[in-house]
Amino acid sequence: MKKITMFFGKECPHCRAMLPKAEKIEKEENVKIEKLEVWHNEENAEKMRSLEKLIRKGCGGEFGVPAFINQEKNDAFCGEKPLEELKEWVKKNA
Repeated sequence: MKKITMFFGKECPHCRAMLPKAEKIEKEENVKIEKLEVWHNEENAEKMRSLEKLIRKGCGGEFGVPAFINQEKNDAFCGEKPLEELKEWVKKNA
């Protein structure tokens, strides 16, 4: 199983919209999405900063939350998007 990581901020409204979608996809697609909160956890924030180039590359130059990454495939998916878009990206990366 490939490893997908979701970086999110606890109070971020876009992240709060994407978290249930990520959980739904985990159940439906039998994939694990590691969820790392970055606004209140410096260790997680540092992990996200270490992947800034990958995130910017996959997200049209943007660097923020929510951000989903697959380091093995060198790909990222960002922002609040419809469930189907996230599901397609996960299928491509899982």
